[in-house]
Amino acid sequence: MTNQYDNPVFFEKYSQMLRSVEGLDGAGEWPALREILPDFQDKRILDLGCGFGWHCLYAAEHGAKKVVGVDSSEKMLLRAKKQTASDVITYIHSAVEEVSFPTESFDVVVSSLVLHYIRSFADICRKVNAWLVAGGDFVFSVEHPVFTAQGPQDWFYSPKGKKLHWPVDNYFREGKRESCFLGERVEKYHKTLTTYLNTLINMGFEIRQVIEPQPTERFLKDVPDMADELRRPMMLLVAARKKNKSD
Repeated sequence: MTNQYDNPVFFEKYSQMLRSVEGLDGAGEWPALREILPDFQDKRILDLGCGFGWHCLYAAEHGAKKVVGVDSSEKMLLRAKKQTASDVITYIHSAVEEVSFPTESFDVVVSSLVLHYIRSFADICRKVNAWLVAGGDFVFSVEHPVFTAQGPQDWFYSPKGKKLHWPVDNYFREGKRESCFLGERVEKYHKTLTTYLNTLINMGFEIRQVIEPQPTERFLKDVPDMADELRRPMMLLVAARKKNKSD
């Protein structure tokens, strides 16, 4: 499937989202994600699926000595290079599944709302583990398995259009799902919570924190329909650390 982020119509709609306009401050999960990020001072950072580069810029502004952002969308990277340029940031145009680096190239790997687009979480974890130094951090966010399970990612409505409940179906049938995002068909890959957590453990990571973020007071007050986000989890945040060989 074509990368929708290079679709001009889709890209224009995405560019108007709050998280695109305001950067990290416009991302509802950012306060929770920020709390589980490690110290970036003098570290080498990799951002898988960097988008507009907001997390890359944050790392650069917080002392990182080297930041590499990877994204498969040319349009996203062009915007990143314009809006989030820094002497310590390098942007690479590549699919996350295809990019390669030498072993122990990074101290921290981050990924924001990207890995649910990837078929094999195990393959990503294997690569990240190789790229990280011992004791290195892997922090990522994905759409929550409760959110991705059914596929279409929409509420069940009454005949009068009231949101009745969020349908969860085929939870244990992992694999491709087709959803509608910003009016376009988008392919994602549903994985269970068990898969996310046990894959990390089996690939040599220690899980430090798991968060199902809730909307902040600001978003509940200022964003229409945000109160509905308290009815089911939309995102999953995980902070993991590569074990030392002696662990």
